[in-house]
Amino acid sequence: MPHYDLFVIGGGSGGVACARTSAALGAKVGLAEVDRLGGTCVNRGCVPKKLLVYASHVAEDICNAESLGWSSKKATFNWAEFRDGVQAELRRLNGIYDGLLEKFNVHVYQDAARFLDAKTVLVGSQTITADRFMIATGGSPFVPEFPGREHVIVSDDAFLLEKLPRKIAIIGGGYIAQEFAGIFHGLGVEVTLVVRSARLLRGFDADLAEHLRAEQVKKGIIILCASHVNKIEKTAEGLRVICKECDSKTYDQILFATGRRPNSNGLGLHDIGVKVNSAGAIAVDERMRTSIENIYAIGDVTDRINLTPVAIHEGRIFAANHFGGEDRIMDYTNIPTTIFSQPPLATVGLTEAQARERYDDVVIYKSVFRPMKYSLGRIEERTLMKLVVDGRTDRVVGVHMVGTDAGEIIQGFAVALKAGATKTQFDRTVGVHPSSAEEFVTMREPFIQ
Repeated sequence: MPHYDLFVIGGGSGGVACARTSAALGAKVGLAEVDRLGGTCVNRGCVPKKLLVYASHVAEDICNAESLGWSSKKATFNWAEFRDGVQAELRRLNGIYDGLLEKFNVHVYQDAARFLDAKTVLVGSQTITADRFMIATGGSPFVPEFPGREHVIVSDDAFLLEKLPRKIAIIGGGYIAQEFAGIFHGLGVEVTLVVRSARLLRGFDADLAEHLRAEQVKKGIIILCASHVNKIEKTAEGLRVICKECDSKTYDQILFATGRRPNSNGLGLHDIGVKVNSAGAIAVDERMRTSIENIYAIGDVTDRINLTPVAIHEGRIFAANHFGGEDRIMDYTNIPTTIFSQPPLATVGLTEAQARERYDDVVIYKSVFRPMKYSLGRIEERTLMKLVVDGRTDRVVGVHMVGTDAGEIIQGFAVALKAGATKTQFDRTVGVHPSSAEEFVTMREPFIQ
């Protein structure tokens, strides 16, 4: 019977990082993955989605190029060729992940794992024991029960469509819905966003959510907030969304992007006493330990901060603590994130609302402008930049942006927030000119509401 110092269940980015780092530190490691290595991020998330974002922005880039002196013949887009090219790239990345694990002598089992007891799992038909287990099984799209549920697709399916629809309804107001709205619209699909809440992107800064909504509407995306889908009917004309607030229109495709659920079913957790909440999230402490002493969990299956880099960081910290002689705690403050919408939205730190709950004196700096890239053309997109400052200490506690290259720009400012930078230090920093990024270090006048 094989025995390991660490056995990892789940071969996504977090699981692979944990397994590889632990093995590099001398641990004997096994890993079970029922699907392709790389998990959601590589196969059905971050990577293919970003490639789709690039492809969908080309039409706008061509339009803007004409204002910069370029002439071009009518461009065409071949969805099938692009789709297959993306899948080929994902297979290449799967191979890289496989090679990394092989390099560090991580034994990979291509099958599902289920706990028999706190020290034993059944992987396929093989029984395996380990001193420690790491659960890194991620999450999956969730579609609630309602009439016509069988007619919808989820984000996983969007990468493999046989052909692009002419009209699509995207149900949801979160980041996945925003990203696919931009993708499909950029590829020439008529897009309608149906959002249950009164605003987009709950949990994000309200100014950013409203600015993104306005920019999307300006581009031609239809957004229906405070709308509730009651039923979906299949008709000869297509899929009819029964929705009192949105006139019950018909579409070729309906994408549900209303949330994700942790992949904790089928692991036998209840049988061995691992605590799981009603949504399926595994409860863990600050050291990633579950209610069973030698069983740990990281990433989306814990449903804390569901970002690939967070899962990777958690996995590496676990490895360093258990096999590298370190004693570290994961810091979940000031984690940057980007929505690859069009335009993209990026943020790090506190929203204005969060800051006002925490501090007595909050100072806001805000700038809205047309980026230089579009100054000669027909594209009317505008960028929003916003700083949230604790007025008592002068410390910058939030940096927010909607606009071109937002994710690239916010990454650097995340380092500044992590280091505790003040607004005075921002002001004393020389900007890169001409650039959008310099606006963050040249805003001098507080925004007065």
